Amino acid sequence: MEARYALPGSGRYRRIRAGILLTGLSIFAQLYFFQPILGGLTSAFSIEGASASLTVSMGTVGMSIGLFTAVFAGDLIGRRRLMVVSMLVSSVVTIAHVLVGSYPLLLALCLVKGVVLSGVSAVALPYLAEEIAPQRLGQVIAVYLSGNTIGGMGGRVLSIFASNWGGWQASALAIGGISLLLGIVFTLIFPASRNFTPQRVSAQVRFRRMRVFLSTPYFIALYGIGAAIMGAFVSVYNYLSFLLEGPAYRLPHYLVALIFLMYMVGVAGSMVVGRLSDRREPTVLLRESLLLYLLGIALMSIPTLPTVIGGLGVHTFAFFACHTLASRLVSTHAGIGKTSATCLYWLVYYLGSSVVGYLTGLVYFRWGWLAFTGVIALLLAGALVVAWRYVGRGAAVPALE
Repeated sequence: MEARYALPGSGRYRRIRAGILLTGLSIFAQLYFFQPILGGLTSAFSIEGASASLTVSMGTVGMSIGLFTAVFAGDLIGRRRLMVVSMLVSSVVTIAHVLVGSYPLLLALCLVKGVVLSGVSAVALPYLAEEIAPQRLGQVIAVYLSGNTIGGMGGRVLSIFASNWGGWQASALAIGGISLLLGIVFTLIFPASRNFTPQRVSAQVRFRRMRVFLSTPYFIALYGIGAAIMGAFVSVYNYLSFLLEGPAYRLPHYLVALIFLMYMVGVAGSMVVGRLSDRREPTVLLRESLLLYLLGIALMSIPTLPTVIGGLGVHTFAFFACHTLASRLVSTHAGIGKTSATCLYWLVYYLGSSVVGYLTGLVYFRWGWLAFTGVIALLLAGALVVAWRYVGRGAAVPALE
């Protein structure tokens, strides 16, 4: 049956764009609101900085667990229904953070929150690939990832100001309450799929598809690139506040909060490459964006405030450009295995965030900022080599039955 795409300018097209933007605002505000207040957690629970970062890592581990489950169950439930449940339930779990009195229990709730949040990430890109015409897909994916950017930025900034008023509990209450409102609006406006019907696919077929994706250099490369760029990105934003508030710069907390406004540069990164990828070869753009990412990290390694902040802007722009391109390449080349391929991408992406985000903290607190940026640069250089070798126009992409 011929696909019935949402036409640009139609009410359905506008509601898809608006709704998919709301998912990013909600999901990433909830996932990362602890990141800028790690220092407050160290005081509240008498823990070290690297341990405080586990509130972020456990959320992304939960995302990975949920996404692995979605590889097998993602096509059993309607796309819209899964996203609605994910947005509403995750908001309630975030609000429930305020009831926690011990750090291990807080980490457990972060894990649960991540599992629930994964429902949106599991099906958002497959939904867009099914409902939006290929000529406009890059632009709408850019809207989705821009929502992620703005949500991550807004959640972090709001979290800082709320914590100054009422501690980390006020941050959780504010983010959870706003996310609940966003979830209600999403439920009211977002249209159901026209080109997807829930279907039961056997576990044997799922494992066969996973084996294909995980044995094809093209997809392995994109998964590895996703893990590397996300691990680098989360690491920088996890520990940059410790550098800026430390002896080298001694910036006040309210000024450090403003670094998260740099996420607006990330919106530009998503939108620019989203439009360019509808006209230019995405694989070439991906390699160019990785080079730009390395330039940003190199600038940040120079120990002056202007170069650190300028490098942060380049780093942020390049990360969202890379992520927009890699996720598009996965979703558009996966054929009928879109859900499985996309879930695997997000799974490895968030595992990279969790593992790299924690380990680079150990490097920073033991050897300092220069060693930290050196490790990040090596990671991104590896991603660039992989992109150049395996993600090319002539790369072999398997056909799925």
